Amino acid sequence: MKESDTIRQEEDAAVPRWYVIQCKGGESFRATENLLNQGFEVFHPVLDVQKKRRGKLTWVTEPLFPYYLFIRLDRLVSNWRPIRSTRGVLKLVTFGDTPVAVDDSLVATLRDKGNERDQDANFYFQAGEVVQITEGPFKELQAVFESHKGEERAIVLLNMLQRQQRLEMPVANLRRG
Repeated sequence: MKESDTIRQEEDAAVPRWYVIQCKGGESFRATENLLNQGFEVFHPVLDVQKKRRGKLTWVTEPLFPYYLFIRLDRLVSNWRPIRSTRGVLKLVTFGDTPVAVDDSLVATLRDKGNERDQDANFYFQAGEVVQITEGPFKELQAVFESHKGEERAIVLLNMLQRQQRLEMPVANLRRG
């Protein structure tokens, strides 16, 4: 191996790269917070989705990758030892004993997509989805979800009298069919 190759490898090792951390179940937010408190640069892609809880739709922040997050480290300067003992962290993802670097463009793309994300894409029900009505005079009938009308109401299409009828009802009265 030539001296110039050795210098190039050392320069590459000194450049900060993104690596993947596997988190313990349901603890990716805890791991992110603890790694940030230790001074590491961390990227934890999340999205806001609507979930049905106790009959009401609420907005919840969930990880895009439930058991994983990204950490930026360089191989020469960064102290990697505290990572393994950080609460919420299971391990650094490796192939054998070598940590796997993630391409910077992947993380950049995830960051960009996260910033321009369309909120409508994260609603609990999507247009065209088959739903079942759980309350009221149409209880137990199936309908097709058409759209949201505000946060608490929805418009559904119900087949009645050989036609699709548009009905407006509380979103809490619907469940996935």
